[in-house]
Amino acid sequence: MLKISNLTLSLGGKSLFADLSLVVDNGDIVTVAGVSGSGKSTLLNWMIGDLDPAFAATGELWLNESRRDTLPIEARRIGILFQDDLLFPHLSVGQNLAFALPARFTGARARRQRVAQTLAEMGLDGFHDRDPATLSGGQRARVSLMRTLLAEPQALLLDEPFSKLDAALRLQFRSFVFAQITHQRIPTLLVTHDPADVPPGGRVVEISDWQQAHV
Repeated sequence: MLKISNLTLSLGGKSLFADLSLVVDNGDIVTVAGVSGSGKSTLLNWMIGDLDPAFAATGELWLNESRRDTLPIEARRIGILFQDDLLFPHLSVGQNLAFALPARFTGARARRQRVAQTLAEMGLDGFHDRDPATLSGGQRARVSLMRTLLAEPQALLLDEPFSKLDAALRLQFRSFVFAQITHQRIPTLLVTHDPADVPPGGRVVEISDWQQAHV
């Protein structure tokens, strides 16, 4: 379970939002909606531990009964998926995936097998040695997601990851992402300005509600 408790974010003495509290259960996807510049990405930056020093923050972040906002980025166990796939161009598809594997996968053979299994699950069997530049937009998006999930995050943040895909790919990739989250029971926070990105029956919170409550 992912929990934000009494978060206040401000810039130059001006509050973006105050006393924000939110709970996301395992396997649930909660959508934070709002216009560009409303603070959605800033919220995610705080959660992963990469908040710009210009901002001030008070509040707590909890994940599976463990406080995380006091930990460095690499210790928080929170994955994030952006609009851009951010694959490493100098690595093959398989090497990109292997980069995320936890240290418990030791030895080249074990790591190769885990990557091969993942590629097969994605419908990209035999793509291990492919250059990422040769992949389609949808394939790159899937590799980026699975690289994030291979790191075994305990929570996932989605920063408008569907916005740069065309309509057909967007629908397909959304379904793929939501299926993976449900299967792995990862608490997930999605930020978007597009109502079509909200999973069926999913909970939506408007960032403007948090702002208006403290004007």
